Amino acid sequence: MKYPVYLDYNATTPCAPEVIEAMLPYFGTHFGNAASKSHPYGWAAENAVEEARERIAQLIGAKAKEIIFTSGATESINLGIKGIFDSYSGEKQHYITCQTEHKAVLDTFAELEKRGAEVSYLPVSSQGEIDLTLVEKSIQPHTKMICLMWANNETGIIHPIQELAEICEKRNLVFFTDGVQAAGKVPVSVKGIHLMAISAHKLYGPKGVGALYVRHNHDLPKPMAQIHGGGHEKGMRSGTLNVPGIVGFGQAAELRFAEMELEGKRLEILRNKLEAGILKIQGTALNGSQKNRLPHVSNISFAGVEGEELLKKINLKLAVSSGSACTSISPKPSHVLKAMGLDSDLGRASIRFSLGRATTESDIDFAIDWVKQVLEELRSRQKLLS
Repeated sequence: MKYPVYLDYNATTPCAPEVIEAMLPYFGTHFGNAASKSHPYGWAAENAVEEARERIAQLIGAKAKEIIFTSGATESINLGIKGIFDSYSGEKQHYITCQTEHKAVLDTFAELEKRGAEVSYLPVSSQGEIDLTLVEKSIQPHTKMICLMWANNETGIIHPIQELAEICEKRNLVFFTDGVQAAGKVPVSVKGIHLMAISAHKLYGPKGVGALYVRHNHDLPKPMAQIHGGGHEKGMRSGTLNVPGIVGFGQAAELRFAEMELEGKRLEILRNKLEAGILKIQGTALNGSQKNRLPHVSNISFAGVEGEELLKKINLKLAVSSGSACTSISPKPSHVLKAMGLDSDLGRASIRFSLGRATTESDIDFAIDWVKQVLEELRSRQKLLS
């Protein structure tokens, strides 16, 4: 099978060769259960898990004891949000989030609303930016948490995390951030943050493993467990640990810590070249602010073509998406672009290009040429039909 050129790194990344190599012994030779404390098989597994915990903590500026392993970011988000809701059980509760959050966050808050919580879903500007004044005005006496992602998965827009952390610190609120698209891509520090979700497969690690950073030595409550049975991970997340996956996560975190800065600069140059080439085409526009965003992501709208047809045709030779991976083939327009004010037709005819380690300059040249060719073909056909 001949694969198209891959430009969908925000959906998932391939495991780095070093990650695969680090994981392999833990499927066979070192197959022990990290919770088996009485023999060397368990000790070897436990040591490997703790080494990985250290590496992941280093990537985000945390302490190893603040890393709780999960099956992925969706579970981390559920544990963080629902766990805090349960910690305040019996109290009137209000939460602040944003209309452009990932569906894992929005759907979890929808579930909390069914359980009696009040949730404010703040709007964004046409550039995808949050208004800090509105954030502060939205705080009520019974607000428990502000939950805003570090970097948007569809547009790459980076929220002002430090300012948000200061607001939460001043008002003694839990600050939860979905750091999935930021960790390993841009410098991340958990200073002032209480909870942060991260995922291995977004930073060249394996699928099926993630982590929740939980701040220690603070008066605000920690999340209550959502999975019970055995008291693993400091009682917050029971279940046998995915040792090979955790080892891979740790190796990936170490790799990203070492190469993130240089790789970010390289990808930004390639991303800018891609945008310059595509935005010369009539009827194209960049979705979102250029001021503060991830270096490897570009979201572009294409006027005058039907969205689903555009995506299918582009994907013959370029692997791209119209939004997050969980909704990438949905005929509905992206909820992120809708919140930014794009009309439905233009929202459907928008494509996210996300670059990664294997992306080359020749890939970018090819992508520009292919997009031009597809648009010319679709628009010519549209003229004949009209």
